[in-house]
Amino acid sequence: MGNCFSEDVSSGPGATASVSGAASSSSALATTNDAVDYYLKSRGYNGLFSQIELSFSATNLRDRDVLSKSDPMVVVYKKEKDETLSEVFRSEVVLNSLAPKWIKKFTLAYHFETVQTLLFRLYDVDTQYQNSREEMLKLDDQQFLGEATCALSEIVTKSTRTITLELKRKEGFAAQSQPHHGKLIVHAEECLASKITTEIVFRCSSLESKDLFSKSDPFLVVSKIVEHGTPIPVSKTEVMKNNLNPIWKPLFLSVQQVGSKDSPLIIECSDFNSNGKHSLIGKVQKSLADLEKLHLAGQGINLSLPTGAGQNKVLKSQLFVEKFTETVQHTFLEYLASGFELSFMVAIDFTASNGNPRLPDSLHYVDPSGHLNAYQRAIVELGEVLQFYDSDKRFPAWGFGARPIDGPVDGIQGILTSYTSALFNVSLAGPTLFGPVINSAAMTASQSLAQGSRRYYVLLIITDGVITDLQETKDALVSASDLPLSILIVGVGGADFKEMEILDADRGDRLESSTGRLASRDIVQFVALRDVQHGEISVVQALLAELPSQFLTYMRIRNMKPIPLM
Repeated sequence: MGNCFSEDVSSGPGATASVSGAASSSSALATTNDAVDYYLKSRGYNGLFSQIELSFSATNLRDRDVLSKSDPMVVVYKKEKDETLSEVFRSEVVLNSLAPKWIKKFTLAYHFETVQTLLFRLYDVDTQYQNSREEMLKLDDQQFLGEATCALSEIVTKSTRTITLELKRKEGFAAQSQPHHGKLIVHAEECLASKITTEIVFRCSSLESKDLFSKSDPFLVVSKIVEHGTPIPVSKTEVMKNNLNPIWKPLFLSVQQVGSKDSPLIIECSDFNSNGKHSLIGKVQKSLADLEKLHLAGQGINLSLPTGAGQNKVLKSQLFVEKFTETVQHTFLEYLASGFELSFMVAIDFTASNGNPRLPDSLHYVDPSGHLNAYQRAIVELGEVLQFYDSDKRFPAWGFGARPIDGPVDGIQGILTSYTSALFNVSLAGPTLFGPVINSAAMTASQSLAQGSRRYYVLLIITDGVITDLQETKDALVSASDLPLSILIVGVGGADFKEMEILDADRGDRLESSTGRLASRDIVQFVALRDVQHGEISVVQALLAELPSQFLTYMRIRNMKPIPLM
């Protein structure tokens, strides 16, 4: 295993995708920091990633040299949806070998919510260039040995995390007289930093009071310093009412979440105000390594307060680290490697409010030109990601407002075919009832659980309407929160989806049933398609951002371990 640590990736949505993912994952270990989660999600910081290290070997390569064997090198490209390629890695050159094992590893961030397609090309490096640095080599001057492509998801979902790929000639090139190109073996290893979680208990002494008629109500915010831009909050304590010497409940931080153990963090202590304008009491800048040293020494550090012109006033108030422990937690990828699968289910809204599917203004209109409507787009984009995590690719499919689909069907194309066929064989009706669909999915998950199956179910509901059985839906969701099930809801069209936001407990209010029972965990993620279709974050990223954390929360609540397959 490589001793690698998480770091900021390139700019764009992916650059910050680690923040809330790690926060959500680690917060499942104790009290969820809902305020932090909501703060991050409201600013587009979605997703969960793990650092993955890829190693390469090959067998039976073509011999392109006359007096010796080939001298192969691996070049890795990232392949975008529009087929554009960007080079991201070059291995060293292995001399005189048709079965090389490269030493240099390629480290990248695995993002669950996207399909990360990789292209691997092998070259025989000409002798005259072998003293040159690999990154300086002109690939057009080297002899092509073969190429292969796969999604990163295909590798990490293998029980051995190893995939063997047949090398082929470049696309668009004429067939060669020698079809054999050999095989490339790619192995994935999750970096240790993805698994380490630090539990910290903070306390403060002699805090200054910011309130006139009472003591301060202090809380801490821990933020990660990024190269460009303002610090990004990654965790937050609860508020301690009327207390100048508070001891807070434990915080859980991962090395992956903050960058590295030596990455600087800003810890701010503020006085809570209900209007949202919190008063800064003081702050310190320390790394996880520094905090560990403070704990071991039993010493505190004085808070400081900015006074302007880059100056800081040192306060008598001090921050102490009462507890600092590191543990290795089971990760999402470890559960996948032990045989757990995600099973995809779909429920489609066939109520009359969608409009006549034969008319172009209908949300169900199937364009003869091939342009996907909102329902088709949601099915395809979600299915493209989730299909890698379901070995049999048999997807139960339901309709509500009519009952046209009698699942399961084969693959994403099977869902699309059944959907299109149903549009012209049913009469769209109403009302919009979620309860029966959720109960059907819950029954499937319950039966699977009773049989000891290693399956976690994901129900996609696509709807255009305002829900008409809100309380029945809440009851169904509270009951389903104990099952291996998550529910993704896509709102299409221009309806008012306020009630959907209630079902998605991102703001911290757990759902309550009609009998007063609270949901054991949040299992719903809602996205209105209109809110993301023109933004940087895709509907897939917005919907799937919470799914690994919901999966891990369920496993930890039930104390289910990722036992390796025999």
